[in-house]
Amino acid sequence: MAFDIEMIKEVYARYPERIASARKAVEKPLTLTEKILYSHLSDGPATAAYERGKSYVDFQPDRVAMQDATAQMALLQFMQAGKDQVAVPSTVHCDHLIQAEVGAVKDLQKANDKNKEVYDFLASVSNKYGIGFWKPGAGIIHQVVLENYAFPGGMMIGTDSHTPNAGGLGMVAIGVGGADACDVMAGLPWELKFPKLIGVKLTGKMSGWTSAKDVILKVAGILTVKGGTGAIVEYFGEGARSLSATGKGTICNMGAEIGATTSIFGYDEKSAAYLSGTGRSDIAELANGIAEHLTGDDEVYANPGQYFDQVIEINLSELEPHVNGPFTPDLAWPLSKFAAAVKENNWPAKLEVGLIGSCTNSSYEDISRAASLAQQAVDKKLVAKSEFTITPGSEQVRYTVERDGFLGTFGKMGGVVLANACGPCIGQWARHGAEKQEKNSIITSFNRNFAKRADGNPNTHAFVASPEVVTALAIAGDLTFNPMTDSLINEEGKEVRLDEPRGLEMPTKGFAVEDAGYQAPAEDGSQVDVIVDPKSDRLQLLESFLAWEGTDLKGLKLLIKAKGKCTTDHISMAGPWLRFRGHLDNISNNMLIGAVNAYNDETNKVKNQITGEYGEVPATQRHYKEEGIGTVVVGDENYGEGSSREHAAMEPRFLGVRAILVKSFARIHETNLKKQGMLALTFDDPADYDKVQEDDTIDILGLTEFAPNKPLTVVLTHADGTKDEFLVNHTYNEGQIEWFKAGSALNLIKAGIL
Repeated sequence: MAFDIEMIKEVYARYPERIASARKAVEKPLTLTEKILYSHLSDGPATAAYERGKSYVDFQPDRVAMQDATAQMALLQFMQAGKDQVAVPSTVHCDHLIQAEVGAVKDLQKANDKNKEVYDFLASVSNKYGIGFWKPGAGIIHQVVLENYAFPGGMMIGTDSHTPNAGGLGMVAIGVGGADACDVMAGLPWELKFPKLIGVKLTGKMSGWTSAKDVILKVAGILTVKGGTGAIVEYFGEGARSLSATGKGTICNMGAEIGATTSIFGYDEKSAAYLSGTGRSDIAELANGIAEHLTGDDEVYANPGQYFDQVIEINLSELEPHVNGPFTPDLAWPLSKFAAAVKENNWPAKLEVGLIGSCTNSSYEDISRAASLAQQAVDKKLVAKSEFTITPGSEQVRYTVERDGFLGTFGKMGGVVLANACGPCIGQWARHGAEKQEKNSIITSFNRNFAKRADGNPNTHAFVASPEVVTALAIAGDLTFNPMTDSLINEEGKEVRLDEPRGLEMPTKGFAVEDAGYQAPAEDGSQVDVIVDPKSDRLQLLESFLAWEGTDLKGLKLLIKAKGKCTTDHISMAGPWLRFRGHLDNISNNMLIGAVNAYNDETNKVKNQITGEYGEVPATQRHYKEEGIGTVVVGDENYGEGSSREHAAMEPRFLGVRAILVKSFARIHETNLKKQGMLALTFDDPADYDKVQEDDTIDILGLTEFAPNKPLTVVLTHADGTKDEFLVNHTYNEGQIEWFKAGSALNLIKAGIL
């Protein structure tokens, strides 16, 4: 479980020379982001400036972290790479497969029984290849990483889109697909398009009801779900230094909701205090020794407009608590305007459930501030009108907040403590009555609130707020209640007000835990067996994808033209499908079942051009595959936003889809498609999306001369014999083109070429 102090010393030892080299190369002061990126170049000190948003660069991350749902496929791929041990420190965290239903103890017992073969596989493959294993119940990957592994100035990749949580401790932490993790664990460099930089200057200081969560809710409202695409968001200023390390983690975590590559804060006294409070004072001492390199240059922060591509300024002293939603995390409402929005939009004002915790807001500070409101409810004889659940982020946090009485306080107001796992945040919620699909409202301190995400009900209006606001509204049971201005009637008929929440950044008695849930790997894994039952419906060894046939792709059929938002949840749903994350054939039966067909505005109903009949998307695609016919998926803007799950790329590849053609891609999904040997293409003219017809036969031309920055040509042959021809773009570099030609990046690793 211990962090690798020698590795951190090596990272810090190279900082002065590499940063000096980078400064000389770019001939300007450096942001914190640039310092970390230049110091992690795989080919040594920077010798040239990189063009933001255009240049592909190879990096060497310090760590890899994987959650259990994505680790299955990542490790199945790693097993094919022919390596004896992982090349960088790596961990697996069992947090996604535990379904919330009745409470922590019973839910964890049920998960251990239900997922035994998956947990046994992950434990054994981790044991064999030198990977640290965090058992079910140990906690949510991002909180566990923040408590144990994150360090200022480091670089980490993780197989989850909220990996940027570690940015709260000054780490460039980026969500990736399992194929990227496989590459890094195999000792290969990791490729990223050099990001643009967005600076967020925080001034003033928060007080009262406002919390760190409100910073990112405000930023999401400004930038929208795609405003951060291709960029790293760097927070700075006196306001940034006033935030706790876990508060900064909250902001960085939810930066995934604006499409940002990652988000980061500089190293400061709050960072040092958190490191020391979590048993890592030696890291704080090392960081203090190079503190000037763990924050941006003074000139950058004095004139941010010269060094960032975009600058946002927020005064924390004036920032109001926010509620975002429903159905999208960027629809931002200041609390003072939220009640009116509820009424004007006819959203259900009655609040059914309030849920706090998750990887975004489950720190000691979050729990203690929410508990202060729960205690008020008890003292002021208020009975919570809504159901209320608490999801601790780690066993260490859970044990400590139980010791300090907070869980007991929640129990007195009717709260239910769930397992230390993702639970309702990712759709792992057996919510009773959700199958009725009734219109209702819930509010969470989570990060995402897309339709059907939490409970599978498309009519659940999910809103996002801080744990404090969630708790207050759960007590009131009414979305139109403003705890800053409104009163409540208690059991005695008296009018009472809730006072401002109060809490502690860290426990005064220190953190404590009896069993954190960590399993160290074997010193020598050569004798460890990894067993996968050939008859299993949950685990399946992989077979290599076929190499490109060397010709243009002709005679392809349109599988679906997706309309509007098409996230990775729409492409490969979570919830009950999580159990098949290690079985590519079985999970492919959820491929694109959530996407809206542009021709009938229905989900999971597309035309089979062979039979002329309408059917489910996976079944239709399997029919095309049986007939040896390749297909194309057409999509809208920001296709593949959301989770990092590479299954959304592997499923179409496995079932015979040859190309994804969209108006624009979300970053992680585009990379995942490339890794699996798929064609990820964008319309040169977005209006050409409208030319695609339901019965089209599609040719993709120019592949025999496939080259960087050289468009391809798409020819649509319509049912009446007429044709449309237009250019499509791609972002493949020379190396990625070789992935395509070989059939996948993994094929090149297996061949010893990478």
